[in-house]
Amino acid sequence: SIQYLRMPIEAIEFPAGWFEVAISSPAFHYVESFGGLCAKVNRCLSAGGRFVFSVEHPVFTAQGAQEWHCDAQGNHLHWPVDSYFSEGVRKAVFLGEEVMKYHKTLTTYVNGLLQNGFELLELVEPQPEPGLLEAYPEIMQDELRRPMMLIVSARKRCPHLPVPERPCCACFSAVSLIR
Repeated sequence: SIQYLRMPIEAIEFPAGWFEVAISSPAFHYVESFGGLCAKVNRCLSAGGRFVFSVEHPVFTAQGAQEWHCDAQGNHLHWPVDSYFSEGVRKAVFLGEEVMKYHKTLTTYVNGLLQNGFELLELVEPQPEPGLLEAYPEIMQDELRRPMMLIVSARKRCPHLPVPERPCCACFSAVSLIR
């Protein structure tokens, strides 16, 4: 049976290994601590459990207003990406209401998973389907100019395998010199 709980995502507390899959669509850009959330999700997933989620793409959330930069005639010139590396609160209008979101970089999303016991399986920046581009070219054409969403699939890492070591800077340099 399905049970619906209305509560902040950060407040989840389920028994260890309780679920095989955790799915979220789009909500994590409303959560301040992605790493903390990953730790909680990891705890409640069974060994090898899947964690699949979508969020607004960091390029989309970087500039709080989430609006195209337009010329005097209202033509879309470009999507502003500013303060990308300055993570934190952004205010945007969603369905006519001001909402507060937490901008995070792609690094924060990926490392939040890796540092909390997940292995990354797939990362997707979806584009409009060709049929949508044909049916609504005046709207959908701009959706090819910047990513709006990010979809991530991860798996709970086997606790019996060692955590991969991150090479130090000297190791990266040595690898670069060898190739």
